Amino acid sequence: MRKLTKKSKVIGVAASVALVAVGGGTAYAYWTTTGSGAGTAANSTGGGTVTLHASFDSGLAPGNSVPVTYTADNSTNTGTVVGALTAGVTTSAAGCLPAWFSVSADTTNSPVAANSTGTEVGSGTLTFLNDDANQDACKSAVVTVTVGSE
Repeated sequence: MRKLTKKSKVIGVAASVALVAVGGGTAYAYWTTTGSGAGTAANSTGGGTVTLHASFDSGLAPGNSVPVTYTADNSTNTGTVVGALTAGVTTSAAGCLPAWFSVSADTTNSPVAANSTGTEVGSGTLTFLNDDANQDACKSAVVTVTVGSE
């Protein structure tokens, strides 16, 4: 066997380094396997609540009707949907009976965007029924339509 000279050793090391640099000396080892897993996260608690409003023209008299517009304000960061509306009537004057009024609330599932105000969610009609009784107690009374969502 020949003895390696210093020059031969340097050339051999340089050739090895060059071979590794171009990938000739790279080796990969791995294991194959199988696995499974799961992750969980809780959803938000929901879209929160909206504030509903009813608006209609003033000046009702016995036997007259006015259209009612229902709107919603959503101050949350999540859009929501307003479902079926329910409506009722209250009055400010003693003797002015809520039973003398009829109100409807027609709606379908109405989307209300996040951080929005005045989104129309339904409509209806407010009627001041013409009763056989004296309805003078309702003169100048404030009539309020209350509205809720199911």
